[in-house]
Parts: sequence; structure tokens; C-alpha cells
Amino acid sequence: MSKGLLKPLNEAVCALHDPSGQHVGNFKWIQGAWKFKAIGYGPAGQVMPGHGPLTAWHNTCFTHLDEATIRAQFFKD
Repeated sequence: MSKGLLKPLNEAVCALHDPSGQHVGNFKWIQGAWKFKAIGYGPAGQVMPGHGPLTAWHNTCFTHLDEATIRAQFFKD
């Protein structure tokens, strides 16, 4: 991924932003794996867990956060 798309929030949470900078979800460290949690935003700006452009990938697990793998899987051109 290009610099800045993965943004660590703390030891157990890393925000994911799409190439345009929009927040599209978080990776959470849960039971020994990084689990993707999709996030969308409603018309009034309300957070909608499990929604957004990467809804199809909600709950996808990774053993480690590899930017190239995430880009290839989530942001196919």
C-alpha cells in the first residue's frame, strides 16, 4: 500500500484508509489474528459498522498486516 493507508491507533487497532484517504475500516487484533471491520458512513455522517465500500471483506482475518497483500485483496485496480 502507499504510505499512510494503514494508520495504527493503538497496539490492537489499525485504521485502514482507501487511496483517496477515506476511512473504510479498522483491523483489530482479536484472538491472535488481525480481523478487518468494515466501516461506512451514513448521510448524516453517522458511523455504520459493517458497511461501506469494503463490506464484502468484513471479518476477513490476517495473521499479520502486510500492506501489499491488503492492497491486492481490498483495492484491486
